[in-house]
Amino acid sequence: METPPPPTPPTEPTDADVEAIQQQLGRTPRGLRAIAHRCPCGQPDVVETAPRLPDGTPFPTTYYLTCPRAASAIGTLEANGVMKEMTERLGTDPELAAAYRAAHEDYIARRDAIEVLEGFPSAGGMPDRVKCLHVLVGHSLAAGPGVNPLGDEAIAMLPEWWRKGSCVSPAGPPSGDEWEVETTDTGWFAVQPVQAPAAEEDRAGDKEQGK
Repeated sequence: METPPPPTPPTEPTDADVEAIQQQLGRTPRGLRAIAHRCPCGQPDVVETAPRLPDGTPFPTTYYLTCPRAASAIGTLEANGVMKEMTERLGTDPELAAAYRAAHEDYIARRDAIEVLEGFPSAGGMPDRVKCLHVLVGHSLAAGPGVNPLGDEAIAMLPEWWRKGSCVSPAGPPSGDEWEVETTDTGWFAVQPVQAPAAEEDRAGDKEQGK
């Protein structure tokens, strides 16, 4: 894309936000602290997650990408070898490597400001390699341009995932009818006013982002 989505200030999640995230993920969000970035369509697309989940499990992925359309497009980049190419460049470009290490330090500093996780790395393979573009894009969207160079690069490779409108319809239609929710390889979409089915299990993106 030519112009990345603009930064948005972190906000406390509303009930509508929580419902939207639940539809995006197919489950109730865990350890949710804030909406770290809001998609141009108006829905959350990155959430800030507590360093420890309610049951005490460490969760180092502070910025978790929730938008299924963005996640699907990022998965295509990963399948096309973008992570390998980026990792190779880190070994040959000292300036890029230094900027990526600074991004790693920024990630840890932001997480430590919430709660320190002793002995845990940042996320996404930082600072020496690229293991998950979803994490890097989530960091770039939450922190804004110029913080994570490879997250910024990945965003520039993506289509404008919000152009088709919201990926979910948490509020439902004005009539009060339930919406049918159709599951596809790119997420959950409300398609017509009928009884909605139950949500499925956690989507595969959870594993990629550090479930």
